[in-house]
Amino acid sequence: QVQLVESGGGLVQAGGSLRLSCAASGRTFSNYAMGWFRQAPGKEREFAAGIRWSSGNTYYSDSVKGRFTISRDNAKNTVYLQMNSLKPEDTAVYYCAATSSIFVRTNPDTYNYWGQGTQVTVSS
Repeated sequence: QVQLVESGGGLVQAGGSLRLSCAASGRTFSNYAMGWFRQAPGKEREFAAGIRWSSGNTYYSDSVKGRFTISRDNAKNTVYLQMNSLKPEDTAVYYCAATSSIFVRTNPDTYNYWGQGTQVTVSS
């Protein structure tokens, strides 16, 4: 049974930092791509960052590029999202997801597995 468990969310002031973790279990993810998505109240779920597990190649949306860094630890089967210079508009529930397409996709419908989400709130 595949499980993705996020942690690390919380409340932070604008300009601060948070690191999200996504612990993956239940299968081998070496041929998968992982993504971090976020969903703010009243808005659609949007792609923030992604990483190909095998190569480590990373991809970012324009809104987070230069501020967020996605990485993975193969030994721990964990994906991280380091978020710096946070802005109030980054406030959302952040979800970890896995796709068997091997390539990072920005469309959430192409992801097979999802975590439960973790709340990130950035105060001004």
